[in-house]
Amino acid sequence: MRSGRLVFFGVAVFFCIGLIALSATGLLAPVQNLFAVPISGAQQVVSGVSRRISGVFSDIANFQSLQARNEQYEKSFVNLQAELVELRELKADYEQMAVQLNYVDKSAIAQRQYKRADVIGRDTTGLLRSVTVNLGTRDGIQIGMPVVTELGLVGRVAAVTSNSAQVRLITDTGSYVNARLQDSRAEGRVDGSVRGTASGDLRMTFIALGEKIADGEVVITSGIGGSFPRGLIIGQVTSSRLDDLQLFQEAEVRSLVPFNRLESVLIITNFEPVNLSAPVPAP
Repeated sequence: MRSGRLVFFGVAVFFCIGLIALSATGLLAPVQNLFAVPISGAQQVVSGVSRRISGVFSDIANFQSLQARNEQYEKSFVNLQAELVELRELKADYEQMAVQLNYVDKSAIAQRQYKRADVIGRDTTGLLRSVTVNLGTRDGIQIGMPVVTELGLVGRVAAVTSNSAQVRLITDTGSYVNARLQDSRAEGRVDGSVRGTASGDLRMTFIALGEKIADGEVVITSGIGGSFPRGLIIGQVTSSRLDDLQLFQEAEVRSLVPFNRLESVLIITNFEPVNLSAPVPAP
């Protein structure tokens, strides 16, 4: 058995040596050329499949890399977007504060003192219209203090806690502001009462029949009654008519104050409302 294997191995080695010798002499060239074509074709097929498989794995690797970069870019975009929103809010706050400071500087002649307060709550949907601000008694805020913006009168403080205050808007149906038509004051004082309506608008009543009311005329506080300082802008006249009893005139007044979008206000802290119901001491 073992000797047979040795014989087979010897024959195989002799056969291989013979093939090598024949190939070296060129006698096997026709046979080699015959098998070279299918072998070359098979090599090309195998090579093409190999390249495609390699390309697929390369594409997968590139896709994973692009996906990772995309996630990184998305995170960077979210961070930048958050910073942009914050910068826009800071810009809006700065612009608003600049306008309010300019208003305070211009009204310095009246020697009014202001405190800026942020609106933290609002109730402007029902008949009771008010906003809540983030200043209270510990900040020196008291009931009755007038509240304004650079666009005009907002209302006055109606209730106060240690760290907040409720401001009743002039559009509230229970709000009354003694007012004057600015252009008519030279012809005689024309005092009336601006009050809020159920629709949220403003109406000036008790205007004398003989007075001329022009559309666009500015309405200001008269100071009569001592509830508000004199000369605060309330709004502009949009239309006028006789009242139901035809005893007085009344005018629709449009305020420039965006009551439903108030973000901050100015509280006049050095004005003390006059209590006309208090008894006057005898001299």
